[in-house]
Amino acid sequence: MAAVTPALKDLPKVSDDLKTQLEAFSQDKMKHASTQEKIVLPSAEDVAAEKTQKALLEGVEAFDQGKLKHTTTQEKNPLPDKSAIDAEKGQQKFIAGIENFDTSKLNHIVTEEKNPLPTKEAIAQEKTA
Repeated sequence: MAAVTPALKDLPKVSDDLKTQLEAFSQDKMKHASTQEKIVLPSAEDVAAEKTQKALLEGVEAFDQGKLKHTTTQEKNPLPDKSAIDAEKGQQKFIAGIENFDTSKLNHIVTEEKNPLPTKEAIAQEKTA
């Protein structure tokens, strides 16, 4: 498909002062700038890694499932047996009993020390002995 050139009447209108500035523009006033191409090509290692990746994907896609052998899955029961469950329930009840203990049911007791000191006579007897 060829590009169609618009007619002069269809082009946008440019103001006269801008037109005079464009016509009076000199390229000598511009500073020289060097261009640097920043296209980085992949290294040999990158190309080799991409080839191995592509070959691996093609190998997976083209794999023949007819070469597989049939196997049976052995399911193991990781659940605990009844005695372990009963033991754990007993331990949980014991812990719940301790945590939910009602201290208001306890009686207040005054502690009396029943270790009397020896009398003066008993100390004197021990010194003589």
